[in-house]
Order: sequence, then structure tokens, then C-alpha cells
Amino acid sequence: MADRDQSYDEIVRAFRWRIPDVYNIAVDVCDRHAARDATALIIEDADGQVDRVGFGALARQSNRLANALAARGVGVGDRVAVLLGQRLETALVHLAVWKLGAISVPLFTLFGEDALAYRLADAGVGVLVTDAANLAKIDAIRDRLPALSWVLSVDGAGSGCDDLWDAVDRAADRFTAHPTRADDPAVIIYTSGTTGPPKGALHAHRTLLGHLPGVCLPHDRFPQPGDLFWTPADWAWIGGLFDVLMPAWHFGVPVLAHRARKFDPDQALALMARHGVRNVFMPPTALKLLRQAARAPGEIAGAHPRLRSLASGGETLGAELLDWGRRVFDLTINEFYGQTECNLIVGNSATIFPVRPGAMGRPIPGHQVAVIGPDGVPVAPGTPGTIAVRRGDPIMFLSYWNKPEATAAKFVGDWMVTGDVGRADDDGYLWFIGRDDDIITSAGYRIGPSEIEDCLIRHPAVALAAAVGVPDPVRTEIVKAFVVVADGVTPSDALAAEIQSFVKTRLAAHAYPRAVAFVDALPMTATGKIRRRDLRAAHTPTAESGGPAG
Repeated sequence: MADRDQSYDEIVRAFRWRIPDVYNIAVDVCDRHAARDATALIIEDADGQVDRVGFGALARQSNRLANALAARGVGVGDRVAVLLGQRLETALVHLAVWKLGAISVPLFTLFGEDALAYRLADAGVGVLVTDAANLAKIDAIRDRLPALSWVLSVDGAGSGCDDLWDAVDRAADRFTAHPTRADDPAVIIYTSGTTGPPKGALHAHRTLLGHLPGVCLPHDRFPQPGDLFWTPADWAWIGGLFDVLMPAWHFGVPVLAHRARKFDPDQALALMARHGVRNVFMPPTALKLLRQAARAPGEIAGAHPRLRSLASGGETLGAELLDWGRRVFDLTINEFYGQTECNLIVGNSATIFPVRPGAMGRPIPGHQVAVIGPDGVPVAPGTPGTIAVRRGDPIMFLSYWNKPEATAAKFVGDWMVTGDVGRADDDGYLWFIGRDDDIITSAGYRIGPSEIEDCLIRHPAVALAAAVGVPDPVRTEIVKAFVVVADGVTPSDALAAEIQSFVKTRLAAHAYPRAVAFVDALPMTATGKIRRRDLRAAHTPTAESGGPAG
């Protein structure tokens, strides 16, 4: 699919999965490329120092770490957590763990003590690799983690931890990877917990192969000569680890490792230009911040990235962002869709088929995606329903870790239900309406927040916005907008009324926000998604601004 000039329909007709019985991610993405020792990772640290690591070095160092872990008793099925950002050691831990037939557990460095304690205890993690900045959090919860027997720090030995690199340097650099089967477990990635506590989605080694079509298509027949991948998304999340790092390495494409503590548009643009980045996965919130910093091609502050592909997922993109992307980067931002349990199943590819603003795209070849009703039967085009994926998909998770009832509840007949409401049009494009719990029911209308938010950010005074439903005695719910104003703009009742009128006239009379609250920031998940449930919980009627009636 990456190198043949075929249409979307031709690709779908010709597509066949090739999933071998014996398959190990680490062997595929690392050892297979070791002999030519091409650059695998370009690392720019916080001080601007740049290092390059080849596939051969990755193979030897991950072999050493696998031997070190094996000497401490880590084996098939054991869980090893990695609490690190975008850096060499993060990749080495995953590779070593997979070579052992063990299970890696990526964790986000901005998690607090309780979040870490829950995940580490739930997964029964026996070994943790982290850095000095996060050791205090681990020390504080160590007594709540009876299974945790060994902590390694990339910054040297300390209280209660050993030096990772000392363990690596003392081990042999030859290791024969465990012959894992494609269906053997490889990684537990925790969901953001939209309902109840977070659940660990257990994925098999085959999930990487399942991801590949969903990388090739939205990145316009990836890979191409000269490609270089980067994402501001953390590698602790499926979007960083399996949308970027591991798929790039499967194809032998280098990846840039750099993640600032806070996303800065000017720094991100300069970084991409400095390293010649060609392919980027960027969450919608980051795109919106970039749009604020560079609204026209001449306003990129001297940094001129020459991107070949730019893809985004996690929130629906609207026409405004698509138009901006074409003006600034001379390309179409390709939206894609998926979730932790079954990622990259729908997407766009502007070089293969027309992108329809607001649509998530079409099913990625190899994935059977449908909009179904409560009975598990696909509904007619144009009819809202639940977005679902047919069982047996190689990208699909094995189960929720230690949660068989939650796993069973994720399926309706032959379909894994996403919990997202959408519709399909006559040409097979899928349109996101909203999460089941984000849908706003007002005066008999079912209103998705995404299109309201897309309209809100078109107003020149609005930097970021979110729309939720809040209780109303007459309409069941009304739409309430939470707005972060642009730089130099002062919130006021008059501005609230102007924004309401703007949406009412440009979107729909029944969908405009009847209440507007100005806020300094929007609550986000660690992956950059708006936490609308937090906004609903924070709703206070006295904080509303009024607006046009009717």
C-alpha cells in the first residue's frame, strides 16, 4: 500500500493481512535492521544536545538489558513498567521486555502518586524503570506495591533503586528473543478512564502489524525516501508508541525524540525545521496552538518545516484547521480515528481520496468498521449509531487486564463497540458525533459537541473552546461553552453574546451555547483530549453569561 499508485477502492480490494504465527515486535523493529545500522533515533535533549543511535546499537543495548532483566528473574508474562519520556531508555525497555516475552507497561511522567499506584498495583508490576525526577513519587507509594521488587533509574543508583546503565553495561550483548506468537501479550496501555477507574488494555505483538495500514494511509503512502518522524505526543500513550515510534522502525525510518515539558508552538516549528522532520502526528490541541502562533505562511517566526505528511487524531478536525494547514504547510492534515483498545481504524489520505471537512475518513484497509444499532446490526447510511469494529482484527486488544466483565461489555455480538456515536454517509465516510456520555440532548435534539467547538474556534476572539450539556428544566439540557479567549482579548458579557450569535447564525439555532463561561484553561487528558466530564462537574449556573434568546 505504501508504494503502489492505487486508488482507495483498489487498495481495499487487494488488501490481505499477513500475520505470521511467530512474531515479536522487538525482532521486527530492531534486530531485523541491526546489520545495516542505519540511524534509528535522533535525540535532542532539553539543552539542545543532539545524539544519534543506530539500529545496531539499539539491538546490542536492548540485548544487554534483556539479559540483565532475565538475571533478576523476569520472564514470559511478567510486567515491567517504564516511567520515562521520549528518550533512548524508554525504547530500550520496551524492546528488552518484548524480547523476553514479558509485558511492558508504559506510564506517563506527569501522573501523580495515586495514578501511578493504581496502575502499578493493578498490573502487578515487578520491575520499574524511571528517572530521578520521578523517584520521589515511587518512594511515596512503594508500600502500596508489594509486587514491585526492582526499581532502576536512568540517572544512577539511589535510595531504593539501582543504576540502569550499570546493569546494562555488565550484561552480555547477545540474546535470543523468546519466540513469541503473534497473539501473545506484549503491552498494557491504560485508558484514560472515561467511566470508572482506568482499565489496562492488553495488546498482543500482532497489534503493531495491525497499526501499519493506519500509518501508511494517513501519512500519504508512508514510507517515502527521506522520511523522518516526530510527534509531541508522549511515548507512554498508544499514539506516540504505536502511531509513530514502532511503525517507523518497522520500516527502518528514523524517529526524532524530543518532548518539551510544555508544548510551545514556536519551539515545535523550529525543532521540525532544524531536523528536517517530514512526518508528524500532532494532536488537535497542539494544532490549534500552532494555528494561533502561525496563522499565515509568513508568520512562522523564521522556522519553515517542510513536512510531507501531517496527521491528527483524538478530536474532530474542522474546515478551519484544514484550510489553515493547507496555507501554512502546503498539505492537507489527515485526520484519523481509533482508541486505545482498537487504534487507527479510520482515516483520511488526501493523496488517495478527497478529504471531506469534518469527516474522520474512511475505514483503513483491513479493518471492518460499521455504525451499528443497539442490536448489533449495522444501520443505514446517515443514521446515528455506535461506531464498531468486527472481532478478529489484528489491531484489537486481547482484553482488559484482570477485568473479564468489562471486556465482555465491550462487545455486542461480532462487534467491538467504541462507545462513540457516529454516522456513515453513502460513500463510506465516517462522521464523529460524540462520545455516548458527551452527547447533548436538548429539546429533543441530539447534539454532538465537536461541530459546536469547531464553530466556536472560528471566532477571532476564541483561542480554545469546549461544549458540554448542562441540566435545564425545560430543554433537558442546554449547550454551555467554556471559552479560553485569544491573547489581548478581555472577556465580557458583550463578547459572550457575540460568540453565541456567531454560533447561532453559522451552525444552528438549536445548537448554539445558551451559556458561556470564560476560563483560563480547559481540562485535558494527558493525551490532549478535552475532559468534558470535568467541565460538566464544574458547571455552576451563576457562572453563566446570557445571550440571545430563542
